[in-house]
Amino acid sequence: MPDDTALSHDATRRFYDRFGRRQDLQAVYENPALDLLLAHGDFATARRVVEFGCGTGRLARRLLARHLPADAHYLGLDVSATMHRLAGRRLAPWPDRAKVRLTEGAIRLPVDDAGCDRVLATYVLDLLSDADIAAFLVEARRVLTPDGRLCLVALTPGERGLPRLVSSAWARLHRWRPAAVGGCRPIRLGDRLVESGWHLRYHRTVVALGISSEVVIAAPTA
Repeated sequence: MPDDTALSHDATRRFYDRFGRRQDLQAVYENPALDLLLAHGDFATARRVVEFGCGTGRLARRLLARHLPADAHYLGLDVSATMHRLAGRRLAPWPDRAKVRLTEGAIRLPVDDAGCDRVLATYVLDLLSDADIAAFLVEARRVLTPDGRLCLVALTPGERGLPRLVSSAWARLHRWRPAAVGGCRPIRLGDRLVESGWHLRYHRTVVALGISSEVVIAAPTA
C-alpha cells in the first residue's frame, strides 16, 4: 500500500534543523551497515560522488579521508541548514574536492546526465514518501554513468526475534507520530530497486542493537 504518513519536506527540514549534531549518536547502530557499504561500493575507482542527504558529513569525511582517490570530487546535498553547516565544517580539510549544497527539498539532483559514478543515500530514503523514493530512483538513473553505482542504506523490517519486534514497534510509532522517529520507518529497498529495473550488485541486511539496516549497491540497467 502507498505510504501517506511521511513527513513533508518542510517538517523534515525543521526536525533536522533542531536535531543537529545529535544525529551522530545514531552511529552506534548505523556504523555496521555503513562499514559494509564502504567495503563493497568500490569507492577506490570513484571520481564523482553525490550524496543525497549528507547529514553532518560523517560518512563523507570517511570517504574523503580513507576511501576515495585523491582526484575524486564529492557533492553533498541536504535540506537542513543545520546539517549543511555541520557538514561544511567537517569537510573543511578538502575545500577543493568537497562541496555541500543546501537544497529546497525537491527530489532533483543538481548534476548533468551521466555526471557522476556514485550516488549515495544512507538513512534517507526511509524518511521519504513512496512517490519521492520513486522519483529519486529515476534521478539516480539519470545522473549515473553506465558503469556507476547507487549505494544505499535504510532501516528495514526485522525478520525474526528482537529485530522483528523492534522494527514492528518502530513502524507503529511512525504511523502514529512520524516526527517521533525523525520521519524514518523500515522499508524494503531491494524489492523497490528490482521492481524499478535496477541490477543488485550487493544486498545484505545487518542488525545492530536490535535495529535492522538494509545495504544495497545497485547498477543501472540499459
